[in-house]
Amino acid sequence: MIQKVKRKQSSPVKPIVLPARDSAYRAERADRFAQFEKLTRFLDDAIKVPGTNMRIGWDSLIGIVPGLGDVVSTALSGYLIYQAKQLGASKWVLTRMAGNVGLDFLIGAVPVVGDVFDAFFKSNRRNSQLLKKHLDRRNAG
Repeated sequence: MIQKVKRKQSSPVKPIVLPARDSAYRAERADRFAQFEKLTRFLDDAIKVPGTNMRIGWDSLIGIVPGLGDVVSTALSGYLIYQAKQLGASKWVLTRMAGNVGLDFLIGAVPVVGDVFDAFFKSNRRNSQLLKKHLDRRNAG
């Protein structure tokens, strides 16, 4: 004969308070984003070109050194992508950021033309705007 087994009803699960709601956590993320922005300004907008409204960064100046300059500048941009991941950027945003850096690296490797491209394209500034837009959308929802 088959017996029915009574199932014990489980007690309701209490919601877990996520650290994202914690003010210390938010302050840490704000500090991390501020550091992200500071490095972005250093790489893309640090120096005003005399007699113009144009700004260039150390990314453009480092890129003048053949071969090594482009590798160093791409590594610094890669660090920014890593920081964006730590800040919670989605895979899509990280992919777009990597695309910007990859394009900057490929065209930046071309002598003379690449140096001019670096001064105008500003991949790190673009990546900063992507991250900021993503974080604003995520925090608004």
